[in-house]
This record gives sequence, C-alpha cells and structure tokens, in this order.
Amino acid sequence: MREHVVIIVGAGPSGLATSACLNQLFIPNLVIERDDCSASLWKKRSYDRLNLHLGKEFCELPHFPFPPDAPAFISKKDFIKYIDDYSTRLEVEPLFSREVTDATFDRELQRWIVHVTNTCTNNVEYYTGRFLVVATGENSDGVVPEIPGLPKFEGEVLHSSRFKSGREYRGQNVLVVGCGNSGMEIALDLSNHGVKTSIVVRNPIHVMNKELIHMGMRLLRYFPMELVDRLMVSCSKRLYGDTSKFGILRPEEGPFLIKNKTGRSPMIDQGTIKKIKSGDIKVVTTLACIKGNEVEFSNNEKHVFDAVILATGYKSTIKAWLKDDDGFFIEDGMPRAKYPNHWRGPNGLYCVGLSRRGLFGVSEDAVNISNDIYSLFKDGLKLEK
Repeated sequence: MREHVVIIVGAGPSGLATSACLNQLFIPNLVIERDDCSASLWKKRSYDRLNLHLGKEFCELPHFPFPPDAPAFISKKDFIKYIDDYSTRLEVEPLFSREVTDATFDRELQRWIVHVTNTCTNNVEYYTGRFLVVATGENSDGVVPEIPGLPKFEGEVLHSSRFKSGREYRGQNVLVVGCGNSGMEIALDLSNHGVKTSIVVRNPIHVMNKELIHMGMRLLRYFPMELVDRLMVSCSKRLYGDTSKFGILRPEEGPFLIKNKTGRSPMIDQGTIKKIKSGDIKVVTTLACIKGNEVEFSNNEKHVFDAVILATGYKSTIKAWLKDDDGFFIEDGMPRAKYPNHWRGPNGLYCVGLSRRGLFGVSEDAVNISNDIYSLFKDGLKLEK
C-alpha cells in the first residue's frame, strides 16, 4: 500500500495540468495512466491531419503559455511537443501502464484506495490518497452505435479513433457515420485521397471556420452570447450560403448556446463544405440497416460500401471503476452538477476536463482543484462531508 496526498487518474492534458498546478503549490501527487505514454489520445488515437481548431490562447495549459511566435492555430505535431515539454518543465512524472480497476473511499481511514493492474508485469498495485482526481476525460473509449447488420458487414468497420489517413482507402467507396468535426474532417481527408466518400448527416449543425470561431470566442469576453451567436450565424450564411440545399440544416439555436447547453461544437470547416457542394462528398440521411456490404438509408436509398468509419464520438468509463462517489457522477460518467460547479465532489473527490469546454475548461478546472486542495491544507484538511 503506497501512500500519497493526491492521486490523479489519467495523464492526458487534464491530469498533466492538475499535477503541474499541484507541483507549483508543493503538494505531493501521483499521476496514474493506463497507456504507455501521456496524451495517448493525441499520440495514438487521432488521425494524421488533425490540428487544434481553436486559437492557441484557448488551448494552453496553466503556467506554460505558447511562445509569442507560435502560430495562432497549433498543429498536432507541435501540440504533442508542447505536452511533452509541459511535463518536463513542470516536473510531471506519471506512472504509465497502470490500469485502474477499482477506486473506493475508506470512511474510517478517510482515504481513497485505488487498485491498479500493472499491464507490463500483471501485478496488482495498491495506492492510497487523501484526494482523488478523476482526469480520464470525456473520451476514454469510442462509442459504437447499434446499427442493424453492422456486426456482419462484409467490409471494414472501424471507429474514428483508429483512422489515420485516407491514403489507405484510395479507390474505395467509404461511408462516414457522424457529422461532427472528426467525421467531417475524415470525410475531407478521404476525398482528398481519391476515395468515393459519403457522410451521414442526421441532425442540424452550424458550419463555421476556425477564424470565425476564434473571433466569436474573443467577442464573448465583452458581449452577450445571444448577440455573438447572431453575428456568427450571419457570417456563416454569408460564407456558406444556404447549406440546406446540400443536406445540412442549421439549428434554430445559436452555436455558442448549443455548445454551452449540450457540449456539441459547431462544425469547423476545413474544406469539407466545398467538397460537398461540388459533389465529391455525398451527404446521406439516417442509416437504417446493413445487409452484407449494402447499406440502406431511411429514405430507402441503398448503396454498396467497402468500409464504414464510425465518427460517433467517445464515452467516459468512470463508472466502471470509481466507487463511493455518492452520486457525484451520473450514468454516462459526467458530473451531476453543471458548470461552473462540476469539479468538486464529496470526500476529497474531484474531476477535471469534464465541463465540455475543451482545453480552456481543463486549465480552469486544474487551477480550481489545486487551489481548493491547498486551501484545505491551510485549514487542517477539514473536508465537507
């Protein structure tokens, strides 16, 4: 049994930022990561052309700003380097290849007990800590929807977390399921590599570009959300025209309001809309069922595909291993309390990166958590029950 003050589960940007903030306050902490590296979502489970869609000022982590000469929008390669430099500069040293199987709160000892499997040795390890920070994020595992016939599809089926480049599908007929940023950008990458590409668009979505979103996020510092949303929609209409002619409807509510209420981001166009307008990417409606290698849609259209790529998002796996949270997390692994009161739970339990506010929200959570733990130290660890 190894005793620590703070145990942090997850070494993505959320866990690294929290550890760095605690280090700045000289609070001992341990970061546990199931993979063999930090930021594994970026290093192992992201497609080649992925870059940060938001401006650097909204993506930097606490105590380590991007250099002034860095471009406004950071590439995937440079962000990974930034993450590694962040860990080195702020002395964050995770324990890798540790899969947390169980975390419980011992009310008599007033300690969290964390059971871990070392996936290199298969040994079971035990750690205790006065505080437990859940930093496994919203994107622990890919969501695979239940589609009739999908398990028996005769072609290739893969989640977007395993997609790397469209060059692997050159000359094929590929269906992308999901019209979020990942789905739209994967469709673009496929089309750029000579793939006959279709994409399922079920729900209305706002279409913006990264410059427009960047401007909108800056304006939100000074103007009401309703006003900024109206401006964003007006600019989008001027840029893209009537997208409903191509199967993409605009929501009635504004893009930032939707993001604030549901966590769903607007589609940040990288060139996909031009491909849709030219017919290089075909928009299709809701997928109904699959028979063999033939896909049938809700409008009774049928098409044959060589591969189906599921850009259907991710899910939290917190509820699978965390016990004794006293209802702090709901069934989907997200905190019951809404932003800005989402990050602190009972008995020294915290979460970071679960506010649906991206890297900017991660930084905010990490600072709040570290300051709260520091204040409890000053008050003699008198925790609210």
